[in-house]
This record gives sequence, C-alpha cells and structure tokens, in this order.
Amino acid sequence: MSDILNLIKETFDCQGQDIRTYSPLTLAYIGDGIYDLVIRTVVVEQANRPANELHRITTGYVKAGIQAQMIVALKDELTEDEAEVFKRGRNAKPHTMAKNASRADYHKATGFEAVMGYLYLTGQNERMLALIKRGMELAGIDWQ
Repeated sequence: MSDILNLIKETFDCQGQDIRTYSPLTLAYIGDGIYDLVIRTVVVEQANRPANELHRITTGYVKAGIQAQMIVALKDELTEDEAEVFKRGRNAKPHTMAKNASRADYHKATGFEAVMGYLYLTGQNERMLALIKRGMELAGIDWQ
C-alpha cells in the first residue's frame, strides 16, 4: 500500500516544509483531519451502515474528551519529541473551543491532535496508528 502523504505530495507537486516551522495549531489542524480519517476508516470497516449511524459512531471517538483521555493515558509512552509536540499543542491558544468539552480537555485534545499531525507529516504512520490503538486500550475505550 502506498503512503498517502507521499502520493498527495507527488500528485499536487507539494514542495514540503520543515516540520520545525509548523505552529502547534497547524499540526493540530492536520492531526484532527488524519485522526478523523483513521476513525472513519475503522468505523466503516466494521460494518456497512447508514451514513447518519456512521457519523454518530465516529463522533463518539473524535470528541475532545475522548482525545484528552487517550493522551493522558499515553503520557508515559510518548517519545521525547512527541511529548514536546504535545506540550506545544496543549499550551497553544486556539481561537475556538469545543462545545461539549472543558477548557482543560480541549487543550489536551489539541495537544493530542498536534502529535497526530506531527507523526503524519513526518511519515510515522505506523507509530501514529499504534498510539491511537494503544491510547484507546489504555483509556478503556471500546469499539462498538
């Protein structure tokens, strides 16, 4: 299977950026999208269901409270670089807040998404997927 990031870069002639120049909110932005794609893929692979049911199930896994639980559970398993990206993301000042999450959970979720974005943009997809799976296991989050 081809690496989607490399395919995107080749297809759209993207030059690439130095990952160290990205703001934590930029990493969180792409991390939110890639995490959502991972969860949607798993949910769709579980069963062919109506779109509204797929959406309902997916939103249960992508909300800030779940992401905050996962990153707290993963804290001791992050590499030094991942922990630094998490802290930068958590401490960033987002311009919006989640509707159904505390400020603390929203900040932790932003840090989680920044780590996902960092791993995706650095081509560490296996690590990203392993952390998502392990985070769900450690946080006691079951697939429906």
